[in-house]
Amino acid sequence: MSERKDEEETRQEKEGSSPRGAASSEKRPRYALHLTLFIATCLSTCWVGARFVHGEKVGLDSLHLVLDGIPFAVALMGILLSHEMGHFIVARRHHVDATLPFFIPLPFGLVGTLGAVIGMPPTRNRNALVDIGAAGPLAGLLVAIPVLIYGLNLSPIIPRGGGLLEGNSITYLLLKWVTKGMILPGNGLDVDLHQVAWAGWVGLLITMLNLIPIGQLDGGHIAYAYFGPQQDKLSALLHRGLLPLATVVYAYATWDLISVGNSASVAFQLNIQVGVFWIVWWGLLHLFRRMGRGYHPPVDAAPLTLGRQRLAWGMAIIFVLLFTPIPLRVFILPPAPGVA
Repeated sequence: MSERKDEEETRQEKEGSSPRGAASSEKRPRYALHLTLFIATCLSTCWVGARFVHGEKVGLDSLHLVLDGIPFAVALMGILLSHEMGHFIVARRHHVDATLPFFIPLPFGLVGTLGAVIGMPPTRNRNALVDIGAAGPLAGLLVAIPVLIYGLNLSPIIPRGGGLLEGNSITYLLLKWVTKGMILPGNGLDVDLHQVAWAGWVGLLITMLNLIPIGQLDGGHIAYAYFGPQQDKLSALLHRGLLPLATVVYAYATWDLISVGNSASVAFQLNIQVGVFWIVWWGLLHLFRRMGRGYHPPVDAAPLTLGRQRLAWGMAIIFVLLFTPIPLRVFILPPAPGVA
């Protein structure tokens, strides 16, 4: 009898015929919002992809050129969607009430989006936390690496000149060596990225940033599940370390420009964004910590399985292989003597 009553109450809650059911209905997926944000982000990444190809020619009076940004949009959205659905599917397998991804369009800049997020309640199960935290980066990499390899094969090697220089990680260096047969940049040469390769590189960068073992980033979830409350001390240490990192990379990038003949004043000005990048990340993580009243919510004391321990170490290795100290910087060569 009580079992049938419980079933009836459950049915009423699902149908919204009780106050509890009304509260439950508020958690129903907002499909229209998810779809609208997804379409808007597809359009914004397509716009940015077209500007990557055509530059300032793309405007409101030349919207037909926007179609040329479709390869970039498809590649980048595929990476982002894979990453977020990796989290979503594994969370649901662990009976965690995760939402579908909310994409964030940004119709300007170098990427066209601020990425995507899913809503998820705190998870106290340490094994589930490792699985969910690792699923997104692994799923994203399964798309990003083939996309980058394909894009690099479409990207010519040209003499190294001025412009925006994407940063190197161990993984990116190896992929360029595999596809081009040389370490780039090097010997005055560099790869001129095709828009698909640019999307693949962005995918590697996004994965690296998510795997930083601080707070409630994917890497922070994994590290907290592995170390427990001691991870808060490590998060605080790494968080503070972002400011010295900003100083070090700014000094290196400035020295590199000076070493090829640029003046110190030019080098100091061009590399401001190099340090600012990590300062911004320090600020965002500080904001997240304040909003969450700490770096990470507590987890239960149940031990991690051996497989989850190995997975945690594997993700740490992936983070090292993807780590990009200087994501983007401006590189210029000074004019040759006698050249105006």
